[in-house]
Amino acid sequence: MKKYIIGGLCAAIMLMSCTKTDDSAGYIGPGDPKIDNGRMTPETLLALGRLSDPQLSPDGSMILYGVSWNDVAANRSCRNLWLCKNDGSDNVQLTRYAKSVSNARWSADGKSIFFLQGGQLWKAPLAGHKLGKKVQLSDVPAGIGEFKLSPDQSKVIYISSIKNKAVEQPSDADPALDKAQAYATEDLMYRHWDHWVTETPRSYVASLDGTITPDNSTDILGTEPYELPTEPFGGAEQLDWSPDGRYIAYSCRKLVGKQYAFSTNTGIYVFDTQTGATIPVKTDGGYDTDPVWSPDGKHLAWISMARDGYEADAQRILVCDVDGAAFGPARQLAAALDRDASGLVWHDGEIWFNALIDGIQAIFKVSLEDELTRITPADWPYDFFTPFGWDGERLLTSFYSLHFPLELVAVEPEKEAFGNITEVNRFIFEELDDVTTESVLVPTVDGKQMQCWVMYPPEFDPAKVYPAIEIVLGGPQGTNSQDWSYRWCYRLMAQQGYIVIMPNRRGTTAFGQEWKEQISGDYPGLNMQDYLSAGRYIKGQPYVGKLACVGASYGGYSAYMLEGLHGNLYDCFIAHAGIFDEENLWYTTEEMWFANWDNGGLTEYAYTEGLMGPAGDGVTFGGMQQAGAPYATTPKARRHYGNSPKSMIANWHTPILCIHGGMDFRIPYEQGMAAFNAAQMMGVPSKLVIFPEENHWILQPQNALYWHRTFFDWLDRWMD
Repeated sequence: MKKYIIGGLCAAIMLMSCTKTDDSAGYIGPGDPKIDNGRMTPETLLALGRLSDPQLSPDGSMILYGVSWNDVAANRSCRNLWLCKNDGSDNVQLTRYAKSVSNARWSADGKSIFFLQGGQLWKAPLAGHKLGKKVQLSDVPAGIGEFKLSPDQSKVIYISSIKNKAVEQPSDADPALDKAQAYATEDLMYRHWDHWVTETPRSYVASLDGTITPDNSTDILGTEPYELPTEPFGGAEQLDWSPDGRYIAYSCRKLVGKQYAFSTNTGIYVFDTQTGATIPVKTDGGYDTDPVWSPDGKHLAWISMARDGYEADAQRILVCDVDGAAFGPARQLAAALDRDASGLVWHDGEIWFNALIDGIQAIFKVSLEDELTRITPADWPYDFFTPFGWDGERLLTSFYSLHFPLELVAVEPEKEAFGNITEVNRFIFEELDDVTTESVLVPTVDGKQMQCWVMYPPEFDPAKVYPAIEIVLGGPQGTNSQDWSYRWCYRLMAQQGYIVIMPNRRGTTAFGQEWKEQISGDYPGLNMQDYLSAGRYIKGQPYVGKLACVGASYGGYSAYMLEGLHGNLYDCFIAHAGIFDEENLWYTTEEMWFANWDNGGLTEYAYTEGLMGPAGDGVTFGGMQQAGAPYATTPKARRHYGNSPKSMIANWHTPILCIHGGMDFRIPYEQGMAAFNAAQMMGVPSKLVIFPEENHWILQPQNALYWHRTFFDWLDRWMD
């Protein structure tokens, strides 16, 4: 029998043992949100503490972790450190700083803590449950983003940045023009996610014997002009020390300019800290990332995608044998699973990892003999992450669900039981009314079964009638799992009295590669029919009245598409950061491999008109011809460009809210403006909201609060 032990393992009141110092002026801690009648509000959501980065002590007895809290009035957040025993007891706050602390790591003897603050590396002694005076270990003018200690803690890898000469600014040539603002370039790619690429991330090795400076640090890439780690989200997980501390395995896309903009060929390399030599391990195919050494140093494992240019290819586990500086051929493990693997961790000669499967994220393990075992059962409706520790009986890991944010948890595989280690937000959630969620199967137009999550509001009564919201997913290769989100919080929607349906349409990643890959080249096709099927299903229930359609990114594209397709199924739309004109997006997005692949690019293709390609020579990146150029004759490109949402505005008639971030370089904000302008021209009730300083996501506390208020005001206006 499965046992769910939620709560009870940590104290309801968190102890405070840190001492107040000058560093604490302006400290942000837990707030006191006002909760009326058990109802969650946007203000409640922003008051939640956000747990991250658990680290087990060397003796396995203690867990170090961080918690961030928001101060909406100050429009900022701050992260501090906490410490508890591995069963959740003796939970105390270690730091009370006004400036965030990150990347905290134990010293080998468990008597000190290394951490980052203000872009520099610090160390502080730990006595019992109290942290002593911190000492600065680095003086790096460009700052340190992350670090990784060598096994013997004599050296450190740290991530910083250098000037990118491919993007020029006026002051580069003339320092007197220090107030001029301009960017000049003669190549791709010049901006990424939310910033102009004026700097390149680099990784360095330095000794911990003395203050770390650029002068006594070694650039792992030497004079090579590449980035390490990979922009925009790569971090220290892309580098790993060998157990003997001599070698550093890393993943790097050794390309620049147009080749970089069209390729995902990120290889695995090993840097020898003694000789300075670089050993290529795997340099072909698509993304190869996140290498991890086995504890005995005899194996190296990593996540790999086979196809260059396809960022949603199957995430395979590859492993090779290691003998000194010799690396054997890579072989795949867990291929029979047919799910994307992530978060590799070695334990006792096996690899623990995560995979999304049938709408939830589970923990698996695989042996070097390719024996695959599922650890968390299929009927546990939570998303579990890779374990960070093992005490002989319990896996120490983290989890969340659609009902609560990330917490630490202990899993007992033999007993099929688990229990919370932390309950950071218990003081808030115990005042909220509960919501319920179920999984349903909805028939598709081609006779398949589509899994959907349906969340019901508190005290749901099937004899009453409720408004409903259909979530149209981003990605397009994403998944509606048991994923808690602070930006798209489905529990928050349900607690406003809405039923929320979350379809896992074609293109989602938790149902096998065939289901995932179908969406490439078929944006206006079956996945749109899947959404319409889910909408008809939920609106056909006797307890559902009006229905809204809302989504972000590809979900915003889907909202724009469905506005022209739905007839009278939906009563209002909300599109955040959506694509309105796909051909225009091809020209203006930054990671061009994505649009290139899904429009038929990076495939072998015969042209009768002559050779094509960014260089005019017909050759792309990976030695293949480019078929998805804007004026190519590929069926996928023609179909997508001819069936963008803009082509269907004659059918628009349903109220629509268009939201976009001004610093969104993935889907530039002009896409949202164009959709709003089209709606206005068609006489459709519409509203445009632009956040000038936000990217693809709305992150600043006050902006997030305004976003949520606008979101629910629009729903309330058209769903009553």
